[in-house]
Amino acid sequence: MDQNKFRLAVIGAGAIGGVIASRLASANSDLQIACKHADTASIVRETGVRVFGLGGESRTRLNAVASIDDLQGPLDIVFLATKAMDAVAAARELLPLLTAESAVVSLQNGISEDDLASVLGPERVVGCVVGWGATMHAPAELEITSPGEFVIGEWGLANGARAELLRGMLSTVVPARVSDNIRGELYSKLIVNSCINSLGALTGQRLGELLASKKARDLFTGVMREAMAVAAALEIQVEPGGGGKLDYYKFLDDSGFLSDLRRHLLVRLVGLKYRRIKSSSLQSLQRGRPSEIGYLNGYICRQGAESEMPTPLNQAIVDLVAEIEAGRRPITPDNLGDPALAGV
Repeated sequence: MDQNKFRLAVIGAGAIGGVIASRLASANSDLQIACKHADTASIVRETGVRVFGLGGESRTRLNAVASIDDLQGPLDIVFLATKAMDAVAAARELLPLLTAESAVVSLQNGISEDDLASVLGPERVVGCVVGWGATMHAPAELEITSPGEFVIGEWGLANGARAELLRGMLSTVVPARVSDNIRGELYSKLIVNSCINSLGALTGQRLGELLASKKARDLFTGVMREAMAVAAALEIQVEPGGGGKLDYYKFLDDSGFLSDLRRHLLVRLVGLKYRRIKSSSLQSLQRGRPSEIGYLNGYICRQGAESEMPTPLNQAIVDLVAEIEAGRRPITPDNLGDPALAGV
């Protein structure tokens, strides 16, 4: 189907939003991007978005505006690539620009779809797992750091022609597929982020260096155990992570020396394969902005409290990152030795 029949917008010009907009613009001349900051919008319009790293290098000038209010509606498809803490406010701003048939694709870390559905209506919301990595080095300077895929699924409707259309669009960026269990797919990514993103924010390390540490690998498994216990309480069937290679149920099955050795080996291999990934929460902290920990490990803690499932390790990580955000704690690998994490 011809993408030019639809008016598209990308909200957010960070690593993920900028790459998506750059790739989609070649097939859709009516694409707009809201960049949040006027100076970033100016760079994107006049100089263009430079995308480099995996897949080669390109520079694309885009129809960029500073704010959602500056977009020209009505919008048929919106790719919402804000931080999780900004998603609901952005959804409220988008409402006047949408039609009853508009689709808003949620690209947040964590699970924002229920909150977005309460504002937009569930029939407009499409869940999406971003299973690849990118880093923003400067405004409109974006590096693709790891391969992967998109996984999408309707939130309030059955998957059908619209989901297939979106799959085709996103496949111009990286491979994409449609899932009938998008909640389980999102929770799977939530677990990965709660392990990797949050520990990277504590230590300041890229994934390869982080998972070379036995303590980090122990924490990785501990966070996962709590998250899976909460998923069981919520009756969520968690899909395999890591591109279908990490079955959480099998990973956590059994105890004893050999099982622990197998888990350490698998996590170490993940670190080697995706060694260049830099935590998006770490990137936010280094720019003096709040992290998304409250929507990752914090989500697990809130859901655990509601289902009476204890999550002390995830809560400890949330508290430590909060100290970093408040300027009371440095970002350093030494944080893994904090007494709050000693029980793992």
